[in-house]
Amino acid sequence: MITREHRLLLKKQGYKLVGSHSAVKPCSWLRKSLFDKGVCYKEKFYGVKSHRCLQCTPSVAWCKHSCLFCWRPLATTQEGIIPSEDDPLFIAEGMIKAQRELLSGYHKAEGVNEDKLAEAQEPNQVALSLAGEPTTYSKLPGLVSEFKKRGATTFVVTNGTNPGALRKLDSLPTQLYMTLPAPDKESYLRTCAPRVDSWTDIKESLGLFPDLATRRVIRLTLVKDLNMHDPESYAELIKESGTDWVEVKAFMSVGGARKRLPYNRMPLHSEIRAFSEELADCLGVKVLNEKQDSRVCLLGLKDAHTL
Repeated sequence: MITREHRLLLKKQGYKLVGSHSAVKPCSWLRKSLFDKGVCYKEKFYGVKSHRCLQCTPSVAWCKHSCLFCWRPLATTQEGIIPSEDDPLFIAEGMIKAQRELLSGYHKAEGVNEDKLAEAQEPNQVALSLAGEPTTYSKLPGLVSEFKKRGATTFVVTNGTNPGALRKLDSLPTQLYMTLPAPDKESYLRTCAPRVDSWTDIKESLGLFPDLATRRVIRLTLVKDLNMHDPESYAELIKESGTDWVEVKAFMSVGGARKRLPYNRMPLHSEIRAFSEELADCLGVKVLNEKQDSRVCLLGLKDAHTL
């Protein structure tokens, strides 16, 4: 399972573990929103409230990739399956409890919006994307269902390395993300440093996207001089997915990524916007929205704001 060393590292970095393989960590945008100092781009693009978002994972230590742009701790990440899985009900209840505990220190903090803090105790948006690969948890559909029962929207982010799990998503999230890390296999191997070469699986997952009856987003995390090239090849892959939207985002020089990539490899927003326009032209869509401080653009044919 998760070693003592890894548990201590996660705790030091602000994670709160739930059971034997899950974790919660409020993101910086939730904290900013509590003080009325800004919101996540997902609030601007999709309408979810940053202060009511639960950022979590049912698979904190398992992933087939070691992406250079990943801000998560990778030294103790494992490849393979979770050896003993917790029940979805236990995880859902534990995650909500953990979120409340992590926010307990904000009560009476100077400048906090007390109304938002009260609402934050009952998260209504769950982002299963914190660390690891969520589809490694075989009971993911049950976990999505537990949050649906509580009236929450759910965003699941996958790297596409487990197409079999996508086929078994009989309880679909409100929005399904898939990270497309590169336009070709050679760039993929450099960018993701995979523990298991999963390029074929990623392409298979793209082929499954059209049959998934939910909102779908392809995400590009771009690094200068690594995977930020060849928008035509990105477009050909994206077309296979029939996706509703594409997010084009800069790699952010935070967390563990700072040890792997120099600061000057982080694209400026102007560079992300220019690449987005090239990609939009290749796809025959529009740049619908953008958020400069997050260095991200949203591409598609229809407004995404209303869930």
